[in-house]
Amino acid sequence: MNMDNRDGYIWVNGEMVNWRDAKVHSLTHGLHYASSVFEGERAYNGKIFKSKQHSQRLINSAKILDFNIPYSIDELEQAKYEVMKANKLTNCYLRPFAFLGCEMGLQGTGVPVNTIISAWKWDSYFGENNMKGLKFNIAEYRRPDPQTAPSHAKAAGLYMICTISKNKAIAEGYDDSLMLDYRGYISEATAANIFFLMKDGKLHTPQPDCFLNGITRQTVIEIAKNIGVEVVERHIELDELENTVECFVTGTAAEVMPVRQIDNKYQFTPAKLCKTMINKYNKVVGKT
Repeated sequence: MNMDNRDGYIWVNGEMVNWRDAKVHSLTHGLHYASSVFEGERAYNGKIFKSKQHSQRLINSAKILDFNIPYSIDELEQAKYEVMKANKLTNCYLRPFAFLGCEMGLQGTGVPVNTIISAWKWDSYFGENNMKGLKFNIAEYRRPDPQTAPSHAKAAGLYMICTISKNKAIAEGYDDSLMLDYRGYISEATAANIFFLMKDGKLHTPQPDCFLNGITRQTVIEIAKNIGVEVVERHIELDELENTVECFVTGTAAEVMPVRQIDNKYQFTPAKLCKTMINKYNKVVGKT
C-alpha cells in the first residue's frame, strides 16, 4: 500500500490538505523522540464504530505523554466525518494521530502539537479467508512493565517491538507473533488482543494490566457475555494453551480473526465460537 502518492485529502490541524501535500518537517519532535499517539478506527456504512471512545482515548494517550491535543472530542468527531466525506468513503479505516512538532531537544514543553486525520479503504487486515486461522510464533520482545513505559497510552513508541516481532514472524512464514509480558504471561499479538476458549467452556483472556484494553476487546467481551459465554480475565501461562479448544484475536484492524497455531506446538481448530463471534461482531459494528 503506497501511502505517500495517493489521490484524496487529509485533515491537518483544522484544514483539509491534498493527500500528497500532507507532510511534516524532518526535525519533528514526534519523529525523533516518539512523542506521538494515534488511533485506528473503522467506519461501516458511513458510521465510525465507537468513534467518541476512540477520540477520548486519543486525548487521554496524549495526556499520558504530557501534551494536550488542541481539539475537543466534538471537533475531532466532526473532522473525522469531514475526511470521510472529502474522500467519498463510507467503509474505511481512519487514522487520527497527534504528535509534537518541529523542535529539537528531548524536552517537549511548549512544542506545538500537530493533529492529523486520514482515511482510506482497507479491507481485511489478515485477508478474507477469516475461518482459515492464523499462525503465530512467539515474539522475542515482551510487553514492558508499566513502571518502565506508558503502557496504557496508544503511543507510537510502544509499537517498535511490535514491528520487529511482526517482521520476524512474516520472514519465518507466520502471520503474526504472540507477545508475552515482562513477567512471562501471555499478553497479546503485535496489534491485537487475544482470547482462548478452554476445555472448561469459558472464554479466557489476559488481564490488560500492561497493555491496552482494546475497544474491540471490550466489545467482544460484551458480545460473549450477551450470548451466555463466561469470560475470565486473568494472567495466563503459555503452557495453558494445551487446554485451549479455540483461539482468536481482536482489534479494529483485525476485527475478529481465528488463530489455528501458536509456535508449532499448540494447534486449534476454528469452530463454532469463532464463527459466532465473527458474525455477532459484524452485526454490532454494522458490517452486515
